[in-house]
Amino acid sequence: MNHPAIEQPATTVARLRATFATGRTKPVEWRTGQLRRLRAMLTERGTDLAAALHADLGKSSTEAYRTEIDFTLREIDHTLDHLQEWLRPEPAPVPAHLGADATAWTQYDPLGVVLVIAPWNYPAQLLLAPMVGALASGNAVVAKPSELAPATSAALAELIPAYLDTDAVAVVEGGVPETTALLAERFDHIFYTGNGTVGRIVMRAAAEHLTPVTLELGGKSPVFVDRGADLGVVADRLARGKFLNAGQTCVAPDYVLTDPETAAALEPVLVRAVEALFGADPAQSPEYGRIINERHFDRLSGLLGSGRVAVGGGSDREAKYIAPTVLADVDPASPVMREEIFGPILPIVTVAGLDEAIGFINDRDKPLALYVFTESDATRSRIAAETSSGGLGYGLPLAHLTVSDLPFGGVGESGMGSYHGRYSIETFSHRKAVLDKPLG
Repeated sequence: MNHPAIEQPATTVARLRATFATGRTKPVEWRTGQLRRLRAMLTERGTDLAAALHADLGKSSTEAYRTEIDFTLREIDHTLDHLQEWLRPEPAPVPAHLGADATAWTQYDPLGVVLVIAPWNYPAQLLLAPMVGALASGNAVVAKPSELAPATSAALAELIPAYLDTDAVAVVEGGVPETTALLAERFDHIFYTGNGTVGRIVMRAAAEHLTPVTLELGGKSPVFVDRGADLGVVADRLARGKFLNAGQTCVAPDYVLTDPETAAALEPVLVRAVEALFGADPAQSPEYGRIINERHFDRLSGLLGSGRVAVGGGSDREAKYIAPTVLADVDPASPVMREEIFGPILPIVTVAGLDEAIGFINDRDKPLALYVFTESDATRSRIAAETSSGGLGYGLPLAHLTVSDLPFGGVGESGMGSYHGRYSIETFSHRKAVLDKPLG
């Protein structure tokens, strides 16, 4: 069935709720069918999405496929491979006073109509990957792409209805007014990826209907570089993780903590790592992206004076280009350390050692990720035991969110709830307790 291109949010939600009430989305065959259709969309029209991502963020085709299209394909394939196993009822022991003939188990029930609100930095992946879990769980889905990535939003609004069940999946485009109207409706779950300011708005709106929420937020994800770490490896992996998508990644390394001697030795190695990735002039590199818009460009430009420039520092407002930049001698009270950077600026802050680094991290909001470069098992153990973060990565930034069997999510200011793989089923389902006592 084809529906009008423009539909009021209340009408959209009511229509999807009516579909869900028929039981249409509950059979495993419908769920896997939708995932296969989504897979077909990505394989058949991936080049269209890659072109839209380049238009919005300057992403190369290689980066668009690696971080958005192929990433989502892996999530789909992993879910298709394991869905029957994940949905299998799980027996529970029954106490003796209920009798030997009583049995108990838990089963996953779909929630109903789910709203997924995506951000602009990975506008395809961060809309579609949550949808994988929502559809696999048997829900109807309202998908809200980011208006700040207009080319990708338009592409998704065209492609999703062409491939998925339009009676159970709808795309709502628009900005703040459309999102506000959606949030006034009653959903059975809201999944939001973005910043804490809007996260609070989402949570307040959800509270009106006692709607559960998953909030995937951000924060300043620290990096601790221990004495004796192989700085060549550290610099290469730091540069790749930090400057991917021009630093506009929620789990990007936000700042580096290390002792003064290691900081001095790390600087020139980072300079070489940036040049190895993007050449002498990153502005000419087809692999280096651009800032999403002028507002974020202006915000980031204002942070460039927060320290001594070790590499980079150049910018071009018309091109929305900010060079991959490393700042040294950064004061912890400087502007670049007051908020999540979300751009291609990497400050280095010196600390006396591990004790001070742990204290520095714990004095601030709990981050979405924490990265540690060390050869010391004792250091690894202390970091794990004495800090709190959404995820913890030893030796390699960003990689933990590519492991489908790990939950991805934040804690405290960096979010609540998690997803990926079977954790998406837990997020988008209700685990129902069932007891059976025969009448005889």
